[in-house]
Amino acid sequence: MLEIPHRTDTCRQFKADGGMVAAVLPIHYPRSLLRAFHILPVEVWGPPKVDVSYGGAHLQPYVCSIVHNALSFLKAGGLDETDILLVPHTCDSLQGLGSILIDFVRPRQPVFPIYLPRGRRPEDVDFLAEEFRALYENLARVTGRRPTEDALWAAIRREEAADQALANLYRHRRALGLGNRDFYRLVRSREFLPAETFTDLARAALAQRQADPPRTDRVPVILSGIVPEPMDVLDAIEEMDGEVVADDLACCGRRLYPQGRSEDPLRYMAERILFGPPDVTRGTPIEDRAAHLLRLAEDTGARGVIFYDVKFCEPELFDLPDLRRRLKDAGLPSVNIEVDIGDPLPHQTITRIGAFLEVIE
Repeated sequence: MLEIPHRTDTCRQFKADGGMVAAVLPIHYPRSLLRAFHILPVEVWGPPKVDVSYGGAHLQPYVCSIVHNALSFLKAGGLDETDILLVPHTCDSLQGLGSILIDFVRPRQPVFPIYLPRGRRPEDVDFLAEEFRALYENLARVTGRRPTEDALWAAIRREEAADQALANLYRHRRALGLGNRDFYRLVRSREFLPAETFTDLARAALAQRQADPPRTDRVPVILSGIVPEPMDVLDAIEEMDGEVVADDLACCGRRLYPQGRSEDPLRYMAERILFGPPDVTRGTPIEDRAAHLLRLAEDTGARGVIFYDVKFCEPELFDLPDLRRRLKDAGLPSVNIEVDIGDPLPHQTITRIGAFLEVIE
């Protein structure tokens, strides 16, 4: 079993080496730009198991638990060791959180929003590149550094190497001999490890893969949604003889970014994000998402899709009725489950997953 460094230890070691740490809310942001400033991005997907009363004074009860937990975690001191807060405007809830942090809560760390366009037109790329240019200036003001173009390209290449290693983990996942939870613990370490550390870890895992992995009788499924929290869901699927063979998760599979094409490093970073896999939070049409899921099912032999969504996640829930209908018409069944990431995995959820696996077996 590979030893994955602990998130807290990683942050402290990076700061001991003279760097800074940025707490980053979901989903898309320019890792390369932060690392060029010697800033380690550490992602905040909630986290689970937080006293949400800290954030309840500022947020409506129907705001998703990722935002509730993130604000509560901040106010409880969970982000005290970070130096910067980065809030992409992924959805209305995260945009609202950014406004709350800038205008009301006002943490000691500077708060920088990123506005993401909802398209792939040339003007969308232009817009996002300008957003990154503005972020460059903000980071220069905070750090006193101004990375050269060569430094930006060096950071881009490190991140691309890590992304290629991540893609290889997906490509050879069955040969790795890892269960659902262990595979996603490894994949999700990309959320906080420096790119070069993650690349080494992924390559070590790939070096141990089996040349001829044994066949399994488990029911192959695709897991879609924002984040697999609580991660007990991965154990539950496995215990009921299911196997996650592909995913359309915002924290994982939707960030298998391609290479860019521009000769300008900031525009190149923008292209990588905007031309990534389909993602409802970037305005991807429903038909494109359906085609993507059907391709994943064809490539992996998945027999169904488990939509595992955070309660009140409006971007996801708006798409689901039409998306599931299109998949059903194409012969790919699905089930929709909503969870609060701070709650234990409900028995009702386990029962529904088990019933779905029995139906598609």
